[in-house]
Amino acid sequence: MNDMPGEWWTAPTESESGRLIMVTGRDDVDKFRDNPRFNIRVEVSWKYDGDASGMPGADDAAMMEAVTDRLAETLRKDPVAVMTGIYTGDDRRDWIFYTLSVHIFGRKLNEALADLPLLPLTVYTENDPDWDEYAEMSQARIDVS
Repeated sequence: MNDMPGEWWTAPTESESGRLIMVTGRDDVDKFRDNPRFNIRVEVSWKYDGDASGMPGADDAAMMEAVTDRLAETLRKDPVAVMTGIYTGDDRRDWIFYTLSVHIFGRKLNEALADLPLLPLTVYTENDPDWDEYAEMSQARIDVS
């Protein structure tokens, strides 16, 4: 995550089942949030077999960091989307983005991960023009402060 541009924070929260989830959120998103074209939320998810606490094992964690770094680098070069959050825990990693085009985002995702082995990723998209998910995620930081 050292290669991710921007200002990031991390805070613990709980899943609906009471398990720990580490939330990593990005602060410096105003230029994207204020642009009405960035109104589509994309969630890229990886379900894994975690340890007793629901956290990924060392191999999965290392591959997840590689995915994070590649996505950040690809979007730094061509900012068609912004990574706004990462959730890890309860046997799942979610990367959250806001983009202006699902089609272009999909191309960039495939480009970023092309030389990695096939990963168990699923992609969900939804219109979120008010950035409701981002506001909810940011609440995790406030709850800890």
